[in-house]
Order: sequence, then structure tokens, then C-alpha cells
Amino acid sequence: MTKSSLALTAAVCLQLLILFLPFAKDLVGAEKRPNILFIYADDQNTRTLGCYENAWSGVRTPNIDALARRGIRFKHCYLGSWCMPSRATLLTGHYPHAIQSMTMEGTYPGSKYDPQKCPFWPGEFRKHGYHTAQIGKWHTGTDTGFGRDWDYQIVWNRPKHPDNAGNYYKDQILEFNSVQRQVEGYSTDNYSQWACDYIRGENRDTSKPWYLWLCYGAVHGPTTPAPRHVGKLAQEPVEIPTDIIGPRPTKPAYLNATQAWDKGADGVIYAGKSGERFGDDENQAKRRKYTDWVHQVNECAMALDEGVGQVLAALRDSGQLENTLVVYSADQGFAMGEHGFRAKLGPYEANYCSPLIVSWAKHIPEGKVSRIPVSGPDLVQTFFATAGISLPWKMHGRDLTEVLTNPDAAREDRVLLYEHMGQQYGSETDTIPTDDRIYHSNVPRWIAIRFGKYKYVRTLIAGEMEEIYDVDSDPKELTNLALDPHNQALLADLRQRAVDELRRTDAKFADKMPATKLMQ
Repeated sequence: MTKSSLALTAAVCLQLLILFLPFAKDLVGAEKRPNILFIYADDQNTRTLGCYENAWSGVRTPNIDALARRGIRFKHCYLGSWCMPSRATLLTGHYPHAIQSMTMEGTYPGSKYDPQKCPFWPGEFRKHGYHTAQIGKWHTGTDTGFGRDWDYQIVWNRPKHPDNAGNYYKDQILEFNSVQRQVEGYSTDNYSQWACDYIRGENRDTSKPWYLWLCYGAVHGPTTPAPRHVGKLAQEPVEIPTDIIGPRPTKPAYLNATQAWDKGADGVIYAGKSGERFGDDENQAKRRKYTDWVHQVNECAMALDEGVGQVLAALRDSGQLENTLVVYSADQGFAMGEHGFRAKLGPYEANYCSPLIVSWAKHIPEGKVSRIPVSGPDLVQTFFATAGISLPWKMHGRDLTEVLTNPDAAREDRVLLYEHMGQQYGSETDTIPTDDRIYHSNVPRWIAIRFGKYKYVRTLIAGEMEEIYDVDSDPKELTNLALDPHNQALLADLRQRAVDELRRTDAKFADKMPATKLMQ
């Protein structure tokens, strides 16, 4: 071979190497790339977890608490205002106002999207050598993405089967890789077992790293404890939230319509407004005590905790614990009497704030608590960074890798946006309604930001008050600092930061929001 031929061959080889390098990590040493286990509960107030400072007395979640001791617990996590937008954000990396083609249709929770206009990122993980799986609740369009986004699915497709959409705990219509059948048994236990099987190597290519999204239905209503846990916490004391009964003159007017509790003549707090009755027959037509409901929710969380213990044991026993990023969270919080709510949707910590625990044995610190606020898009971008995969499109979050590596480091405050767009997405949010269409379950659209210790809330109704809370000194959010004339500079600063963040994240309504009561 001549010198010129050798040079040409070398040049060709170099060009091929340059082309190959971006994909080499997908093909060489794939077993060393980390797995990601994302455990996702439903409607879970942080008070139902023993590792949170404000936990109810007697809460029993030893496995989740142990996970927190082995990792980092976040105090402020904002994923979504209700089930569907939270999941849509975690599948796209976008806030609801920028999720295009997603829409509600037909009988609730019927919904659809165009996967060409609204791609889900697990499909990108598949392209880069990951085996992807989703087990449990699905609430984001009738198309679950099997074969496109997921290699393996056991899915309870609520939008596709609205008549079965209330069966959170039993008799679920499930699709096993698109093959439909009805399944008996307690759903929390079923999901846990199937997740353990997957982790141990069933139904997946064991030569590939994996991503598993384990979507429990607990503790969503009808909150139903496993039979083995019924009554276990019935004698535990229950603290009554400070503002469970109104009035609330320093909060927006819509809270009068969302008031869900009443004090009876006997001084006991009951579900519903005065005179409201619950139950299907005469024996159950009695008002529900607040304390009984709290006990029921915490008993329902016990099977969830057991399931977490089982999947973590499967990781450990299969030798994968040190190669798996484990994230525990929930689609949102659920106010348990705070501000009079028995619901999500609101901008307050009890309604919106999800638990968040991140653990990765021998990779991130243990026993830490972070005050850095976290959004849904943040988690998505962190998953991509963990897997070593470039973002396939613009996303709205920020990679949390540095926070996970050094949670104690001092950092500049950053603006974190979260919102309630009701049942609207993408271009449907460009115009803000001025009639009842702005409401979803009596809660109007609103936007909010966290910046440092402050929370700023702007309800998108003309003439409504704005809200500012010092979440550090006023964690129950009882004092609206926006109403204090001495805080006008702070109000103007936070108001502008919110507009700027809306613009950064492609919100077309950023400059069209109605004037507030406090605007001059």
C-alpha cells in the first residue's frame, strides 16, 4: 500500500471515528450506564411521610423514610396542579402552557395528543440504548406510546376506559403491552410486584440500562387502605390545620367556593359545607369526621411504603442498587384541610408541593435536606444528564446534577415557575378566559413563582389580589405580604420576575394577564 493510500485510509478512519463517537457510549459498556427508577405516587401531601418535618403523628412510612436517610430530601417540589398536567410535563419537559396538541375530549378523563407535535422523551432514551418501562396509572391521552416510547408497559389507561377510571384500587382494566385484560387484587400491591419482576430482569433486555416509571394510584381518592392496614392508625391524634375554617380575607375570593370543611354543633370538624351528607345508603349517610379521613389517608400510604421497600430490596438483591438513580415523588400534593381545601389545584404548599427524595448509593450524599425548589422540567433534564443523553428539544427546566452532587453549596436564588392552567394546554392557554371557563373545580387559572424564601401568586382574574408568602418564616402561608404597603417594591420585583420567566418558557399570555387589584 502506498503512503498516499495509507494516508487516505487513516483519514477515512478518523472521519468514521468522529462520526461514531457520539453514539459509542450507547454501544460500549452499556451495562455501566445508570438505571433510573422513578417512583411516582398520586395526590400525596408531604404530611403523610414520616421523613417530613410536618408529618402527621403516627405516620408509618419506614421504607420511604430510610430512602430519605440514604439520599437527599427536597422541601419544595412543584410538578403539576393535578394528575394530567403533572404527567404531561414529566413526559415532555414543558410546562402545560407549552405542551402543544394535548387536549381533553369526550367523557372525562378522555384526552388526546399528536405524538408528532407532542413527543414524549422516553422514546429518545430508547433510541440511545435504554430499555424503557412504565407500570401503573396512565392519565395523558388514550395513546400510551407502547412500542414508540415504551418497550414494556402494564398500564391502567384511564382516558381510554372512563367507565373504569374510578377503580383506583381494584378490578382495573389493564393493558399488558397493549393486550387488554381485567385484573383483580389490590392495585398498589400488584404494581409493586410487577416492578420487582422487571427490576430482577423479567420482560426486559438485561444487556441494556433501563428507565422505569412506576406510577402508583395511591393515595388518590377513593382513598382505600389495603385490608391489612384498615384501622391501624385509628387512635393516632390529628392536628387540625389553623385555617381549615374561614373566612380568609387576605386570600382570593375563590377560596369561598372551595371551602370543604365545616365545624358541627358538637365542635367536631366534618367534611363538606354545613348540612352536606355523604354515603350510598342510610347507614353511611353521616358526615365524615376530619380525623377519620386523615387516618384513612395515612393507612392507605402504608401499602405504598411497603411497595417502595420491596422494589428497593429487588434493586439491592439483584446487585443494581449502586447503579440506579432512585427518585420518589408524587404528581402533586393534596391539601388536607389547609386553607379549607380537600383538593389539589391551589398554589399553596399543601395543594401543590410534592414530596421529593433522590438517592443514588455511593454517588450522591446521604441524609441531606435541600431547600432548592424543584420543578417537573428540572427532573426531566436531570434524567437526561444522568443518562448522558443530549436534550432532543428545548425544555424548560434546569439540570439538578450540581445540587445532587453538593446539596450544601451556596447558590444564587433562581426563579422557579409553576402554574394551574386547568384543563387547557399549549395554544389553548394563549387567551385567558373572562368567564367561567377560567375555572377548573372552582379554582381559576393562576401562575406562581418561587424566588428565594418568597412565593408570589397571581390569580388570572381581573381585579383579584396578588399574594406573597415568606415560606421560610410562614410555612402555613397565612400572612399575605402583598397587602402590606411597605412591600410594594418586593411586589413589583416578584411580579416582573414572574413575567420574565413566563416569557423564557414560551408562555404566549405573559403580556396579556389581567390587571390585579394592587396594580396602579
